[in-house]
Amino acid sequence: MTLELTAQDRSMLDGEQGPSAAAAMKILVAFSNAIGARGLLDISGAHIDGCLYHGKAGLDFVERLVEGGGRVQVPTTLNVGSFDLIHPGMVKMPAAEEVPARRLMKAHLELGCQATFTCAPYQTRFRPEFGQQIAWGESNAIVFANSVIGARTNRYGDFIDLCCAMTGRAPAWGLHLSENRRGRILFKLNIAETEPGDGLFVGVGLVIGQASGDRIPVISGLPKPRDEDQLKALGAAAATTGAVALFHAVGITPEAGTLDEALHGQAPEETNIVTRADIDDALARLSTVPDGAPLAAVSLGTPHFSHEEWMRLLPVLREAAPGKGIPIYVNTGRATLTRLQAEGALAGMEAFGLIPVADTCTYVTAILERLDGVVMTNSGKWAHYAPGNIGVTVAFADMRDCIRSAAVGHVVRSGS
Repeated sequence: MTLELTAQDRSMLDGEQGPSAAAAMKILVAFSNAIGARGLLDISGAHIDGCLYHGKAGLDFVERLVEGGGRVQVPTTLNVGSFDLIHPGMVKMPAAEEVPARRLMKAHLELGCQATFTCAPYQTRFRPEFGQQIAWGESNAIVFANSVIGARTNRYGDFIDLCCAMTGRAPAWGLHLSENRRGRILFKLNIAETEPGDGLFVGVGLVIGQASGDRIPVISGLPKPRDEDQLKALGAAAATTGAVALFHAVGITPEAGTLDEALHGQAPEETNIVTRADIDDALARLSTVPDGAPLAAVSLGTPHFSHEEWMRLLPVLREAAPGKGIPIYVNTGRATLTRLQAEGALAGMEAFGLIPVADTCTYVTAILERLDGVVMTNSGKWAHYAPGNIGVTVAFADMRDCIRSAAVGHVVRSGS
């Protein structure tokens, strides 16, 4: 299959728009040929997942584009980096690691990317609209854009997402195309909740992520979410335990007004019944400690806390008034943090142990003061990755129980 290129594509490929555009287009063409795309399509935005420093190769790649005078061609947001540029004092990083980590973040800005440094670009002014073609990295952002918004992106990894941004183009392939957005595996929820808590959505995400493989899941019987943050939690969990980039929730998400619409009029390849016991079992596996275990810290906001989540958290903090000195880290985007500070919403909250974290996340950057105790979280993604990434033991619970536990100094959950 021959990849069809426009005159503009060939102009970039031939170096007529500079060496950086040529390098990016050369990589994008090779990638497109490898996956069997017929051509390229225009994108309206990009989100880059390569700001997290993993080694010299990643920095060298971006530096080459900077040296060639490259600029992104579409509005481009940046995922979390390895450093909190707003609160640098809390990051525990040797100077030899800090210098390239900071440089990687700055180099992306020199390409014209926006200084968002958030895993939740859908919470910023660069949120895409239904049907828009975009090229996003970061698993939770991808599944949110496709599922909750109805924008269109594949799961783009490091370097390819940036090549799309540098050229304004993406392969006409995969989830960019309507025919590939059909649900293929059906999950029928057999549960009784009418006002479900956050944990239910995390649990559903864990279950469908583990069972879907590379197939697009359709969920029927999902209770109406309180807000999009619950769908954010579902998608993040599904993308953490599996390769889910798009899910359809019947009657809830924009491409699933009916079951028939979600399945594009076809029968599902497989149907699974999901009970409350299945969900409880998936949630139980996130915790490695029992109730009553001494608590070292709480970590919330993976994906980054929205303004709405902050508005639910702050009254709970005031009510519980934690005074045991247990830090409560909340990862959030810098735009959200700036808004909270302008509103005066965080005034006095440090007395309860509140520590906002921006630009990064506590499971990828050395921020936590103690790694020898239990960390409690309401995030399925954080609970899944943190033990392997930073070596902590984890207790999973909803947000209210996390704060209640910080107030008493040990793990407590509703009913315990």
